[in-house]
Amino acid sequence: MPDELKIVLVDDQGLCRRGLSELLSRCYGFNVLGAVGTIEELRLLLKDQPDLLVMDLRMKPMDGLAMIEQLRKEGCNVPAVLLTMSDSEVDLGNAIRAGVRGYLLKDMAPEEVVDAIRRVAAGELVVAPTMTVKMIDMLRGDQSGQEPRNSLKLLTEREREILQLLSRGESNKAIALTLSISYDTVKQHVRHILNKLNLSSRVKAAVLFAKEQGSPEENDTSTSSKPVGSKQQGSR
Repeated sequence: MPDELKIVLVDDQGLCRRGLSELLSRCYGFNVLGAVGTIEELRLLLKDQPDLLVMDLRMKPMDGLAMIEQLRKEGCNVPAVLLTMSDSEVDLGNAIRAGVRGYLLKDMAPEEVVDAIRRVAAGELVVAPTMTVKMIDMLRGDQSGQEPRNSLKLLTEREREILQLLSRGESNKAIALTLSISYDTVKQHVRHILNKLNLSSRVKAAVLFAKEQGSPEENDTSTSSKPVGSKQQGSR
């Protein structure tokens, strides 16, 4: 996390913008560059190079996910956190698929929101505590009635690196650049990961990885791995 986290807030309700801005502005290390309600206003603040966008989901005329998609098309890859009233499993899945780094609920305690933002800034994929069960249900729903199997150990070191980047919302293109491998190689690795985990989407794989980071057994295994982006011979 940078010494000063530059944040832009996006919400179409002025009261929400003001309240969140006041909350985060009081937090050590946070610099709220501005609070806006439209993508046009947001584009003006992007010149200040924010580190994080904290956005509502349900907005008019353009919702949060649509804004994120449009910004990605324009070449903006600033990490985004959704702060929403929606506890829908569908919205959660769509958000993770769109590369959102955090999915928070507006009924969370202020200190929980602040802590979640700090964790996202540190590179974690963070979901509201009350959404954890929905994440697990999403995972199980894609396994044809099977219990999720502890299969991360079946992945190669390179596959674990790629899965870690997937859980951070990185695209195949971004992963290829990070690991200095080809786009097609990344796609092939992703297919192998999904096959080994018995999953049909990268979203489910990212959810599984995030969930199992709390498992001591998995953490022991991962401590011996090289940092993401390290060079490996013969693993491309």
